[in-house]
Amino acid sequence: MDFLIVVDMQNDFIDGALGTPEALAIVPKVAEKIKGFGGKVIFTRDTHGEDYLDTQEGRLLPVRHCIKGTDGWQIRAELEALGAEDVIDKPAFGSPELAMQLKNYDETVEHIGSVTLVGLCTDICVISNAMLIKAFMPEVPVRVNPKLCAGVTPETHEAALATMRMCQIDLIEG
Repeated sequence: MDFLIVVDMQNDFIDGALGTPEALAIVPKVAEKIKGFGGKVIFTRDTHGEDYLDTQEGRLLPVRHCIKGTDGWQIRAELEALGAEDVIDKPAFGSPELAMQLKNYDETVEHIGSVTLVGLCTDICVISNAMLIKAFMPEVPVRVNPKLCAGVTPETHEAALATMRMCQIDLIEG
């Protein structure tokens, strides 16, 4: 079984508080990937509380975003409508819960053939989750599609891709 992890395709990262033109541009491409994917799809959702600005992340990135229950926290409607096996709310960049669920599936249900990640932001949450999954399951191919990801900036997107390549995360197209 193959898995597609759609990372943080939420309104605040697309055209909200932390949106970018690059993030907006990948929405239709991510939708096509989900539609054509033959395995299981899981969404992650960056999730913060009203106290966000009092957290370490909030002090270092003082932009209120993805506050639970707000429109910015929601997964982009056209993507959410395509369905997913699960939506995992994550309070930090990477989700140990996601990595543990995948590892458990691999060990108790069926061997995972590959895990592909797409979404936002390449240089923060995509790389964090790719590295966690690789750490939990070093023999499962972990893949990232660079054309279906966007970073905070094009430069940091490229830097994250170079780092993932060095950590034996496959960069793929399609």
